[in-house]
Amino acid sequence: MEHYKMESDNYIDFYNHKRIKAKLKGMSPVQCWTHIQMAA
Repeated sequence: MEHYKMESDNYIDFYNHKRIKAKLKGMSPVQCWTHIQMAA
């Protein structure tokens, strides 16, 4: 069961921090959110 939790955590980290989105101008979701916060 621990294996599935670790895999889930790894995927969530990838999805939020490493996944590049064209809609977000080549940024990951976390990078985009940080960029928006700095601009505000």
